[in-house]
Amino acid sequence: MRILGDLKSGNCLKVKWVCDHLALPYDWVDVDIMTGGSRTPDFLALNPWGQVPTIVLDDGRPLAQSNAIIRFLARGSRLIPSDAYAQGRMDEWLFWEQYSHEPYVATCRFHMVYLGKPASERDLEKVKRGYAALDHLQRQLARSRFLVGETLTLADIALLAYTRVAHEGGFDLSGRDAVRRWIGDAEQALGLRPAG
Repeated sequence: MRILGDLKSGNCLKVKWVCDHLALPYDWVDVDIMTGGSRTPDFLALNPWGQVPTIVLDDGRPLAQSNAIIRFLARGSRLIPSDAYAQGRMDEWLFWEQYSHEPYVATCRFHMVYLGKPASERDLEKVKRGYAALDHLQRQLARSRFLVGETLTLADIALLAYTRVAHEGGFDLSGRDAVRRWIGDAEQALGLRPAG
């Protein structure tokens, strides 16, 4: 399997982390999104949206969208709860991450990390909604070790990707002790060095 991605992208790192955690073999192919690497005819033939990550299976079939990819890769593993309701709760977080967290926290980070803009130029509505997402995580994680109970699931991997680097988007996690504790627990479970 090949993973076409950018190591600064949280969406791409989700895929890498799942593969590493489950010892799934892959070849990493760097794609420079800032110079049009995801807009070439070859890339668009694999992923017409022109987005990373994209995986290409050994038989040549491509798959895109980070949460769809990790759901596919982790099938039958301990990262997906066996209980149907717990699995539904995990999926709830996966959808929420793409709709209510990533568009705000990750977008602010993109502007600062990729485009080099200062925090003062962030869209104030995105900042407000990013903090609302972080507060929602805080409330849940004050009640449980991980997002769906006491064990790491794909929900944690999906939300960890941009939450652990939220400071790179100008977000302050002080006062969100449960989120900070969870970041440490999830990083440890995945064998990651702290984001800093």
